[in-house]
Amino acid sequence: MAGERIVKGALIGCGFFAENQMRAWQELEGVSIVALCDRDPRRLAHFQALFGIEDTFTDAETMFAALTGSGNRGLDFVDIATTTQAHAALVPLAARHGVDIICQKPFAGSLAMARRLIVQCAENGVSLSIHENFRWQRAVRQTIEVLRAGRIGRPFFGRISYRSGFDVYKAQPYLARVERFIIEDLGIHVLDIARALFGEVERLSCETARVNPGINGEDVATLMLHHDDGVTAVVDCSYATRLADDPFPQSLIEIDGDNGSLRLRQDFELEIHGAEGGCDRRDVRPEPPAWSEAPWWPIQESVLAFQADWLEARRHGRAVETHGEDNFNTLALVEAAYRAAAAHQSVVPARWSR
Repeated sequence: MAGERIVKGALIGCGFFAENQMRAWQELEGVSIVALCDRDPRRLAHFQALFGIEDTFTDAETMFAALTGSGNRGLDFVDIATTTQAHAALVPLAARHGVDIICQKPFAGSLAMARRLIVQCAENGVSLSIHENFRWQRAVRQTIEVLRAGRIGRPFFGRISYRSGFDVYKAQPYLARVERFIIEDLGIHVLDIARALFGEVERLSCETARVNPGINGEDVATLMLHHDDGVTAVVDCSYATRLADDPFPQSLIEIDGDNGSLRLRQDFELEIHGAEGGCDRRDVRPEPPAWSEAPWWPIQESVLAFQADWLEARRHGRAVETHGEDNFNTLALVEAAYRAAAAHQSVVPARWSR
């Protein structure tokens, strides 16, 4: 990378998950986070001390004014790691200042708002990427690549399962208060894996339940997807499953094809079953960065992998897989899932179009 200009970024939002993004940015070569922004001075001070970033701001407009425009220090991109409610203001603000955007999921808060923000970014000539990292977990990525390579032929059935009793509310207490919980917060990741594996969804059905009486939203969801290419996929999510050997935060995958099957097992073993009865077993456990800690290894590794791919994509002028228009179709599955659960019938999800 000798001779390449350092890509300069700013992080907006200094919450629980943003620490992973900051650690990943500081590990990557050719990129530098030059400023932090958060409305809470205490969180801002914590991040400043933790990561050694000199420039801090409590107001995003002030930050952009200081860092962009003629004669200023320059800013190439912004990593928006805030909750969804802030996206409607922050994404257009960044777009108007001509910087590329990475935005945390779930994006925008509604399909109408997502469409508006995607269009605004395009009109301002800036890229919009959604920080959807589950498909970048090493075990999941290996499964995607084996399937795309045709090792089991044409798939006709899939199941992506994420079932755990891990206390996610301890570090993120707001999750207990939201009216929409597991589909919007976790299911969105698992649905994105389904799209990465099998493509777009023609129709879906969904049933939900609330097992934990101390939360407002649903903590169990089971979906059945019919994909354009004829694959039937089951997506099931739970934060109410009590297991002695809890797989958190692993996604387990089963895929049947006309020339074999794939099984991504607990503890990161990928089985490739051939049509003749043989089985190739691969160790696909995470290769986490030094700053990673159990049990977050798969997710923290995938944050680094996503950001590395984003940086590489920017250098080569290509879009990342989870660009705004692509992520619109994942968001549409979330919205369709809630509609299907309310109506107890299958629905047709929306799709991106200008």
